[in-house]
Amino acid sequence: MPSNPSPVAESPETTESPLVEAVETKVSTGSTNESTKVHAALTRSSTGSADLRELESGLDSLQSDAVRKARVDWSRVLLPVAAVVVLIIIWQFYVSLGIKRRDQVPGPMDVLEQFGTLWAEGSLQEAVWTSLQRGLLGFLISVAIATPVGLLLAQVAPLRRAFGPLISGLQVLPSVAWVPAAIIWFGLTDATVYFVVFMGAIPSIINGLISGVDQIPPQYRSVGTVLGASRLQMAVQIILPAALPGYLSGLKQGWAFSWRSLMAAEIIAVGGTIGFGLGSMLNQGRDLADMTIVMSAILLILAVGILIELLVFAPIEKRLLQRRGLLAGSTR
Repeated sequence: MPSNPSPVAESPETTESPLVEAVETKVSTGSTNESTKVHAALTRSSTGSADLRELESGLDSLQSDAVRKARVDWSRVLLPVAAVVVLIIIWQFYVSLGIKRRDQVPGPMDVLEQFGTLWAEGSLQEAVWTSLQRGLLGFLISVAIATPVGLLLAQVAPLRRAFGPLISGLQVLPSVAWVPAAIIWFGLTDATVYFVVFMGAIPSIINGLISGVDQIPPQYRSVGTVLGASRLQMAVQIILPAALPGYLSGLKQGWAFSWRSLMAAEIIAVGGTIGFGLGSMLNQGRDLADMTIVMSAILLILAVGILIELLVFAPIEKRLLQRRGLLAGSTR
């Protein structure tokens, strides 16, 4: 009597049964609900490389869709407005206590009235435009100078060892210290203002870029070398894009330093061919002992800095973090 063949157990290594998982994510947008399905196909084979590729693409899809479908968070608008309102209330309450004379600590309505006077005279528009034009032009020139210098120092070790401490020292040196020297060298001209802006912004941008390059995994350079990238291609197409987070931080800090340096230069260097900027308005209020002009200039300087951050740097940083999958779970 023939014996029945014993069943042979299939090895899991020889079976290639694809496992398809459907993940359904519900996203609430206002009053409507949208359902999106993200399919991640994980093929279990003996190679393993296909598994990793499919797994990475699936996880990236899940994360990017969750961020992309996030509903509008009105707290980003309402909370800052509420904070400003609270500060104005506290300001008015302090003024109403009468601890200081009204000419020393004016109230919000006094400053608002001075805003109207300066606007009617045209000096407010002139001051904002002059300072903003100088700040943006000086910052862009600083970026054009600092970016190649930062890449060079980050790539060439002897240059970094030689000039790195000097760059760090210039970064911590108060920019106002350059104003007397700039006046002696360039006189009361716009060159004095731009020189002070450069000395404030360039070291910060260079150090930010170097910090970003230091955080790049060494595998990036290895891949570039294997692909035959030249030094220029390695710096522009591999190193600089990979160092963008640190570079962007350096740009933000560079703008902050350039804006502060500009105000210091405009306050001290008055007269000559130097135009009327926000720093000049601040100095004018001091000379006239008019606190409403001083407070108006301070609030305008603060407003310009906040607007540049919200309209320029914040969207760029958010997009960068989103593209790299670093936005999910953050408090932004």
